[in-house]
Amino acid sequence: MKIVSVNTGLPRDVTWHGRIVTTGIFKESVKGRVALRTLNLDGDRQADLTVHGGAFKAVYCYPLAHYDYWKKELPGLPFPMGIFGENFTVNGGSDGLTERFVHLGDRFSVGSAEVIVTQPRLPCYKLGVRFQSDDMVKRFLLSARTGFYLAVTREGEVGAGDEMSLLAQDPNAVPVSEITRLYVAKRYNAADVTSLRRALQVTVLPDGWKDYFRERLGRSGNVDS
Repeated sequence: MKIVSVNTGLPRDVTWHGRIVTTGIFKESVKGRVALRTLNLDGDRQADLTVHGGAFKAVYCYPLAHYDYWKKELPGLPFPMGIFGENFTVNGGSDGLTERFVHLGDRFSVGSAEVIVTQPRLPCYKLGVRFQSDDMVKRFLLSARTGFYLAVTREGEVGAGDEMSLLAQDPNAVPVSEITRLYVAKRYNAADVTSLRRALQVTVLPDGWKDYFRERLGRSGNVDS
């Protein structure tokens, strides 16, 4: 499993539906080694820190394996590395390091740094801005091809070609894809409840996600009897 491309970008102003929007979603592939710090990569920033960035979203990863899917879904568009706003475009083996095979709490070494998986991505309207498409956010979430965020547990340097080596897995590991599915599910069955209770034990799952799932579990109408 490795990084195919490291992508960074600074916030810029763009016009969307007749108004100016400031966004950091435009990333470009960079060459050489890049310092990975607790909150982001050197040369990378987020525009709205109330919903983007922070220690639990220091790095956004998106699997290269999903690019072919979107090229078929959105024919005629160019697909440079970083188009989804990801910092790491990642690939690895037959599974492509996709959300089915990556779990909350997975710890990886990459370059001289160490990182840990914290949550899936929930897209905002700025993904639509990037693709100039009002329905891109809905299509992205329903595709389950969300990518995932990393927190930095040890700062270091990273670059394209670096291996992402699994160091440890949380004992309550739940796949990222399962968390996304449970987020959008209308109702939960017994197996879903078991998965959620495991996920709630994962230390690095942010409190906002935990509060949401606890509230869902607390409403009996969301759970099949």
